[in-house]
Amino acid sequence: MKTLNIYVTKSFIIIFLMSIGILAFGMLGARMIKVFEYMSQGVPVGTAFMFIVYVMPVVFSLAIPWAILVAVMLVFGRLSADSEITAMRACGVSILQIISPLLMITFALTCFCLYLQINIGPHFLGEAKEILKRVLINQPTAIFEPGRPIKYENSRIHIGNKIGNELRDIQIYRMSSTGMLEQDIHASAGLIKVDRGSQTMEVVLRDAVVISFDKKGTPSRIYNNKLTLPINYGKEFNRIRLVKRVRFLTLKEIIARTILAKREGKDTTELEVELSKRIALALSPIAFLLLGMPLAIRTSRRETSIGLFLSVILAGAYFFSVMICKSLTSHPEYHPQLILWIPNILYQIVGTIMIFRIACR
Repeated sequence: MKTLNIYVTKSFIIIFLMSIGILAFGMLGARMIKVFEYMSQGVPVGTAFMFIVYVMPVVFSLAIPWAILVAVMLVFGRLSADSEITAMRACGVSILQIISPLLMITFALTCFCLYLQINIGPHFLGEAKEILKRVLINQPTAIFEPGRPIKYENSRIHIGNKIGNELRDIQIYRMSSTGMLEQDIHASAGLIKVDRGSQTMEVVLRDAVVISFDKKGTPSRIYNNKLTLPINYGKEFNRIRLVKRVRFLTLKEIIARTILAKREGKDTTELEVELSKRIALALSPIAFLLLGMPLAIRTSRRETSIGLFLSVILAGAYFFSVMICKSLTSHPEYHPQLILWIPNILYQIVGTIMIFRIACR
């Protein structure tokens, strides 16, 4: 029995470590591209490295459940396809005895995910945001990215290309306080001039076309050989937030803010949804293990592609349902903080029933 447990556990741990490495790298991909772009613009390597370190807790809290599901699907799919499960049961070893070490490992990883989700992850995610803020203050030209609109006061700036401090295909929309379009400015090229002492910069547009709209929406066109757009980036990026965003709050901070909000008669749905989401995601490894293991045994496929496909379907359905429930935060009448628990409960109930059916056969 001990030999069988070591055999199954060893296979599970090897695939789990490989899966979490691949998943974590994939989840970090978009952020790493952003970091490399900043490094190419003069951001110190140490700052970029610290940003990656700060986002790692959140990445691992999401990668661990998925890696457990992948490992379970691949290990038990192969064991079932090779009739090793049947041989173990023929020797008097029940399916519950086979998975008992995996249950303990999954429980330990669940506790670790819970710690990451409610304390470590949110705090360091806030620190990562502060790093980006400092980067943009030290390298303000980094805010200009082709294809990514920049919101500044009542303006929205789009650029087609950027080479150093040179901008190409610039489009600027200026809106009124009521949200109506006041000006549409287009320039073929522009130059960024930065004054780090006063934390301001100017975008000098060349050959600019300014289309202004009156209250009736009637346009008037003006041509300018040179047009200067001032941007006070220091004021923009140094703006102090007196209230931290909910996603950056730790467990104690969420509880404290919830108590204060209830005393003041304010709605606490957003806080309750955030807390429920974190706990539900932290408990997902157990749900994935309970459902993935019997499903892998029933499919009985040795091919790795089948196990990976099923794990993507199950994990995708789970995370998608959590996202939908999270989007209901603005509708407290639907009680999204309770609906968030449906995927976990459903996966665990269905998985437990399937396990006992296999064990009783």
